[in-house]
Amino acid sequence: MNALARKLGFSDDLAFHDVYSLDDPDLLALVPRPAYALLVIMPATPNWQADRKAEDAKRTDYEGSGPEEPVVWFKQTIGNACGSIGLLHCLLNGAAVPFIQPGSDLAKIREDALPLRLAERAEMLYHNEAFEAAHASVAALGDTTPPGEGSTEHAGQHFVAFVRGDDGHLWELEGDRSGPLDRGLLAEGEDVLSPAALDRGFRRVIKLEQGAGGKDLRFSCIALGPKSI
Repeated sequence: MNALARKLGFSDDLAFHDVYSLDDPDLLALVPRPAYALLVIMPATPNWQADRKAEDAKRTDYEGSGPEEPVVWFKQTIGNACGSIGLLHCLLNGAAVPFIQPGSDLAKIREDALPLRLAERAEMLYHNEAFEAAHASVAALGDTTPPGEGSTEHAGQHFVAFVRGDDGHLWELEGDRSGPLDRGLLAEGEDVLSPAALDRGFRRVIKLEQGAGGKDLRFSCIALGPKSI
């Protein structure tokens, strides 16, 4: 994710860091703060799927656009790219925006996206050659062998971003939903790894799965923050 962020034109003053615990103070202390965004991967369990369906049933498709938006959100229409879409949600919102390099591919994506509504914004990203090239250039990095075309080896999991918007609210951003989800106002000084943000966001889904007796707890996340403590 750091390689992709740099490729797109994001400053190396910020970086993604592994989060080893949501509760242990010593392990949380390893993550440089403030944490501007969380990029998490969650198993698409029946319990979480039912929760998502129930929430979206009460909402209409997102119609936001323009600089007054509290967050920039993309509907995902690119197959097997939920991680890269999640990355964009982390980099294009909140306190991360000033770290976008002027004139970069990332700056152009944000500039082009702002005036567009849901369908047009998704179409713009779908045909964005710079985004596609950056995604392809880093796809083979890391320790895990990428699955072959048509493979279902890593199916059934979703990347979701949690960011603190310019309005001070915690936003849950996933391209497979009907729009961004406002999880409530955070207090002054609270970041996305604060107890309040975790309880309304990432930890809420973990507890939902545990409370329903689910056994699939393949949850993991990285946090976007200062390059070092």
